[in-house]
Amino acid sequence: MAHVSELISTDINSYLRSHEEKSLLRFITCGSVDDGKSTLIGRMLYESQMLFDDQLSALKSDSKKIGTQGNEIDFALLVDGLAAEREQGITIDVAYRFFSTDRRKYIVADTPGHEEYTRNMATGASTADVAIILIDAEQGVLTQTRRHSFIVSMVGVKKVLLAVNKLDLVNYSQEVYNQIVSDYTHFANDALDVESITAVPISALFGDNVVEKSEKTPWYSGETIMQYLENVEVRNQKETSSFRMPIQWVNRPNSTFRGFTGLIASGETKVGDKIRLHPGGRESTIGSIVTWDGELEKAVAGQSVTITLNDDIDVSRGDIIAASTDPCSESDQFQTRILWMSDAAMIPGRQYILKSNTQTALLTLGRLKHRIDVNTLDHLPAKTLELNEIGVCNISLDKRIAFDSYENNQTMGGFIVIDRLSNNTVGMGLIDFALHRSENIHWQKMDVSKESRSKQKSQIPKIIWFTGLSGSGKSSIANILEKKLQALGKHTITLDGDNIRHGLNRDLGFTSADRVENIRRVGEVAKLMVDSGLICITSFISPFESERKMVRSLMSENEFVEIFVDTPLSICEERDVKGLYAKARSGQIPNFTGISSPYEEPKNPEIRIDTTKITAEEAANKIIHFITN
Repeated sequence: MAHVSELISTDINSYLRSHEEKSLLRFITCGSVDDGKSTLIGRMLYESQMLFDDQLSALKSDSKKIGTQGNEIDFALLVDGLAAEREQGITIDVAYRFFSTDRRKYIVADTPGHEEYTRNMATGASTADVAIILIDAEQGVLTQTRRHSFIVSMVGVKKVLLAVNKLDLVNYSQEVYNQIVSDYTHFANDALDVESITAVPISALFGDNVVEKSEKTPWYSGETIMQYLENVEVRNQKETSSFRMPIQWVNRPNSTFRGFTGLIASGETKVGDKIRLHPGGRESTIGSIVTWDGELEKAVAGQSVTITLNDDIDVSRGDIIAASTDPCSESDQFQTRILWMSDAAMIPGRQYILKSNTQTALLTLGRLKHRIDVNTLDHLPAKTLELNEIGVCNISLDKRIAFDSYENNQTMGGFIVIDRLSNNTVGMGLIDFALHRSENIHWQKMDVSKESRSKQKSQIPKIIWFTGLSGSGKSSIANILEKKLQALGKHTITLDGDNIRHGLNRDLGFTSADRVENIRRVGEVAKLMVDSGLICITSFISPFESERKMVRSLMSENEFVEIFVDTPLSICEERDVKGLYAKARSGQIPNFTGISSPYEEPKNPEIRIDTTKITAEEAANKIIHFITN
């Protein structure tokens, strides 16, 4: 490894500067398990004789630096190294590898082929210009081949290089190669929105048609893998799209300077250009463009800059600066395509967090329009999405955001879905278009307010939200509580779980998705009751913390009082007034909370009631004391 120390002792900065003018190509390797992705990457790095991995580690100045071509020992060590990294857990994230040739610089997203890591592959594909889809010549087109290809197309990759690998195992058969290309092309024509598919027969292990043409495939006259990558022309959407810059922070070091810092997502801008701020539509002009190295007259996509404006207008983190000649659209309701990335199913009606660039909003998933079967391309009815499934779904947000469709601007049209409780990323989505109904629905200002209704009733409206297992005593306590409140002259209403299912929610069952929708509807009704000035008492199992948190978020501060009726499951089963537990234990009632469906206990309820220690009447008195003091 003497060549490494020699390289380190050279002027690396000078070397890197020699590569600054080269074009950059990002590509991803995709395919099923053991299709040969690591072997191909290893072969490309080895034969290009340029090896980068987060730091510059080798430089080709002559054939002695890394070894002569064909040194299979060195190549085997390189491939083994890639495999060892996978065993060490690097597959949890996307591993990016860097290398360069005389013409181009390359970033390759190295992702695993296992189905459980589909989320990693989607992450890598989202920034790729080209996708290399590998197919094992012995296996042909597999389910994971179709899934990866569909996701590649979905996230906007327009160039596909189909690498039919392991030709050495089928004696470099042209017939096998042609059949695989035919099968894949038939699938792609129906499923993929790509500009071109170029097929290459290869053996990554022996280097056939990777860098140099192989004599073992005389029937193939096309380019090698590296020739294709060197010559392929790709459209840089970030450069051709209109100017967009999400604001990451407001920079105000002193009273005379106020700048807005961010990474330019697309397009370009220059001093004096007219801009529009989203959301809201305020307009101004660019006063200056400031960087660490000084001021610029013009800035382009990919640069991090601080922009000052010629007008003193209100700007905050999360706003979008856009060209006034082609501004963003704004909406709070969209049709989207979603790839689900969590072991816990995506449940319509549940609230999540949407993050798009620097914008965040509360997201409520509507009912799925359909799930896409990546094997048959059929649109299948579904209530939920499981891990790695793709569906088309309407979403609504709690506020308007600036956006472009993903087709027109991948940066402005993409988003991630975050779980509100765990803060984990659970999905990625693409905006197809805004729903026109969002433009036609507006809040109607009413002269009679919640405050005036409350004053009329001489009370502070609240939701008293009972939660607990079936048979815990929720309804009994709620009934006594309402009678006591009415005796005190309070105006009340009670929403009971069983009663609501006779009317408003009679169309819902007891699956997780239906339970979520049940509570979403009840939460909206309860909010209307509070707006009318009432004390609204609700008695629902409401098993999921996420939905209870969602209802709380609908209310103003101190309007939501959560009562956890903490009765052990064994006691609830002993009571079993309605005979439900016995039926659930015998399998007659599926998805029964506490038996075959989970109950998530409140972490910090306002009041916890232990019915093994106090009576229902004492519990009601405890609640009245809490809300009246």
